Amino acid sequence: MRVKLDAVLQSVNQVLLGKEPQVRLALTCLLARGHLLIEDLPGMGKTTLSQALARVLGLSFQRIQFTSDLLPGDILGTSVFDKDTGQFVFHPGPIFAELLLADEINRATPKSQSALLEAMEEGQVTIEGATRPLPEPFFVIATQNPVSQGGTFALPESQLDRFMMRLSLGYPGKAAEKALLLGDSRRNLLPTLQPLLDHRELAQIQAQIPQVRVSDALVDYVLRLVEATRTQAQFAWGLSPRASLALLAAARAWAYLDGRDYVIPEDVQAVLPSVVSHRLREQADPAGHGGGSLVQWLLREVSAL
Repeated sequence: MRVKLDAVLQSVNQVLLGKEPQVRLALTCLLARGHLLIEDLPGMGKTTLSQALARVLGLSFQRIQFTSDLLPGDILGTSVFDKDTGQFVFHPGPIFAELLLADEINRATPKSQSALLEAMEEGQVTIEGATRPLPEPFFVIATQNPVSQGGTFALPESQLDRFMMRLSLGYPGKAAEKALLLGDSRRNLLPTLQPLLDHRELAQIQAQIPQVRVSDALVDYVLRLVEATRTQAQFAWGLSPRASLALLAAARAWAYLDGRDYVIPEDVQAVLPSVVSHRLREQADPAGHGGGSLVQWLLREVSAL
C-alpha cells in the first residue's frame, strides 16, 4: 500500500507543481476521514488539487459553486412530482458524491453553509424527514476566499470546527511557475491521471489508520498542547476534545504515509498547524482569523518530552 500511496502523491504533484507538503497534508486528511478547508486567493490551484485527488483515488466527483443565492436544496437535492406515477421522486443533489468540492463556500449565506454540517459530521443528510446515507468514502474539500474580499460571509466557529484541516496553497515558487508557464495547461493534464487505488484498498487503508500505535508519552504531549491553549492568557479559547481527536488522527495518518506503524512527536508537529490554526484566536483579537502565531508558540514552548 505504501508504494501505491507514494504513486498517488507523485501523480498529483505532477499536476499541482511545487506544492508537495500541501498535497501530502490533503491526502493525510482524507485517510484520517476528515474534511479539508483551503483558504486562498482565486487561481491558486484549489480546484485542480480536488480533481486530481478524485481521479487518482477513483472517487466520484462533484463541484458546487457557492453563491449568495444558493439554496440548501441545491446542495442536498429535492423531490419532484412525477405525474406518471403520481408520487414524489427524490433527485439527489451534488452532495451525494465521494469527493465534493464546495467552491468559495464563504460566498454563500449561513443558511446554505449549514446544509453541509450534518453531512460532514454524520455522513448522512435528512431531507424532507427521510435520512439518506452519503457515499463511503465521503470527503469534502471546501475553498474560501480571504474574508477581506467583498461578498463573503465568514464561516462560524461551529462550521470551521467540522474541518479537520485548513491549508493555504500560496503562490508557486519561481521554478514551479516557470514550468507551469512553459508546460501544458494543468487542466489538460487531469484527464491523463489514472486511478491508482480502488475503493476496497482505500477503505482498507482508512481502517488501518486508527491501528497506528500511540504511546502514553505521545498522548501526554498532545494533552500538554491542548491544555496550553486552555490555560495560557494569549488564547481567546482552548481547543475542544474534537480538536485533540483530530490532531491524533491526523498524526496517525501522517505516520502511516511515512511508512511507520507508530506515531512520533514529529508527526504531531507536522500536522499541528493545519489542524489547529483555524480553531484558535488570540485573546487580543478574538474576531481575527490568524492562529499561526499561536501555533508557533505551541511548537516552541510546549515540550515534546
